[in-house]
Amino acid sequence: MHLDVLDLRQFYYRTRLGRIAQKAVRDQVTAFWPEARGQTVVGFGFAVPLLRPYLGEAERVIGLMPGAQGVMPWPAGQDNVSVLCHETRWPLPAGLVDRLVCLHGLETSQHPAAVLEECHRVLAPGGKALFIVPNRGGLWARRDATPFGFGRPYSLGQLEEQIRNHGFEPERHRAALFAPPSHGRFWLKSSELVENMGRKLSNYYAGGVIMLEARKHTFAPTRPGLAERVKRPLRILDSAPQPARVRDNDAAQGLVQLSRDG
Repeated sequence: MHLDVLDLRQFYYRTRLGRIAQKAVRDQVTAFWPEARGQTVVGFGFAVPLLRPYLGEAERVIGLMPGAQGVMPWPAGQDNVSVLCHETRWPLPAGLVDRLVCLHGLETSQHPAAVLEECHRVLAPGGKALFIVPNRGGLWARRDATPFGFGRPYSLGQLEEQIRNHGFEPERHRAALFAPPSHGRFWLKSSELVENMGRKLSNYYAGGVIMLEARKHTFAPTRPGLAERVKRPLRILDSAPQPARVRDNDAAQGLVQLSRDG
């Protein structure tokens, strides 16, 4: 079940904990992809808070928000790039997207397989996706006071297996949100220190979210009989086979025999 866009906006833009979470996750996104010059960058779910670093350099930035969640205009004060869409039918042509960020789009969907199929369809050959989901072993998945407490949390192995079944090849992973999901003053003040320490200690075990980068896996086209023809290639430059010459003695004997019979 998707969260309401008003609740997501309230958390990420109106609460201190949400702004801290937004920065912690966005810093890891830019660690994966430092720049996207000339590329098409798309976010699905409620990924727009993570796309701001690419607004000035990417060829285009698009924020897709599922209908069950709702949509809000984004970015504030600039031309709107957010679009309301059906979660399993995106208004994008196949192969358009170079970089895709999925936040609050996979774990809250009732049709995760169809969402992954759309992710695969819109990515260009060799394009990359970044799936950000609640860590089932982390503290954030156990509290419904934040958006990460809703939907299905994942372990890294579960997420890797699911995306492999839909044409993706996992490449790198990171974690974020090591500080507890608390509005307490102490934890809010020390969140950056805890975040830096957590990244040094663990790649994913203690983080509140798992971030998995995956590449679209494409297969070489095949045609019936192609392998057999490759095994026996045409010898275009080879000379044509020459007929066997009859030895002179055999030819002479044959002519003598014909003359006698005649």
